[in-house]
Amino acid sequence: MSVQLAIFERMFDHGEVPALALASPEPTRSAVEALQARINAMQRTTLDTKLTPTHEALADLLPDGGLKQGAAYSVTASSALVMALLAGPSQAGSWCGVVGMPEFGVEAAESLGIDLDRLVLVPHPGDQWLTVTAAIADAMSVIVVKPGRAASDGAVTKLAGRLRERGATLLVVGTWPQTEAMISITASRWSGLGQGWGYLTQREVTVTVSSRRSAAPRSGRLVLPDPELGIRRLDPPLGAGRGRLGAVQTGGARPAPVTALPRRAS
Repeated sequence: MSVQLAIFERMFDHGEVPALALASPEPTRSAVEALQARINAMQRTTLDTKLTPTHEALADLLPDGGLKQGAAYSVTASSALVMALLAGPSQAGSWCGVVGMPEFGVEAAESLGIDLDRLVLVPHPGDQWLTVTAAIADAMSVIVVKPGRAASDGAVTKLAGRLRERGATLLVVGTWPQTEAMISITASRWSGLGQGWGYLTQREVTVTVSSRRSAAPRSGRLVLPDPELGIRRLDPPLGAGRGRLGAVQTGGARPAPVTALPRRAS
């Protein structure tokens, strides 16, 4: 390998431009061709990144318009938000796993469009939560985990490699290193209760997504849950023309109206 090509490879491997590269002679034709081949390979890797189908009420808020396969996301501690993120992949046929969330209610999940036949729950993994998460990454497309004890840097790196290898998406309830984005509920309002009477019928929330690749956070207003549709977007998607946005249905048959919703979907 020529000296010039070795220098250029160092630039791409470590993200730096050494002074030697600036002062070196013009690379040979073979070195330039080899460098171009490497650039093309890197571009193909970026362009071929696959996305897991995501509910259209949330897709425009995410950096890539969906959940990247092989990536991790941080999610605030909200069962309803977790369920909304699982609804799209589940309806598209993906298997989903939920680890360390005993409060995850299956009735509420089904009302938001999650297919219970392709849902695996591990509510009490204990200190083995990381081992369980890595194990089911071999079979699940989307995994939600609420970590127990803190994981070492080495364990996190090993899990990240497993996710990339298997093309699985990880949703971590709480903070997590090297995430694609932080997905949060930043405002919430319930309706349906009167002066000491009635039932909680629906909840309006603002979902905000923060990412290092976006100059500013992206926010959208949703009804979550909606008594009839499960998930409904209130404001137009980002980038769309102004005007009233029609109801966005979760998918499949419309669920029966809900008169009282489980409080566990916080």
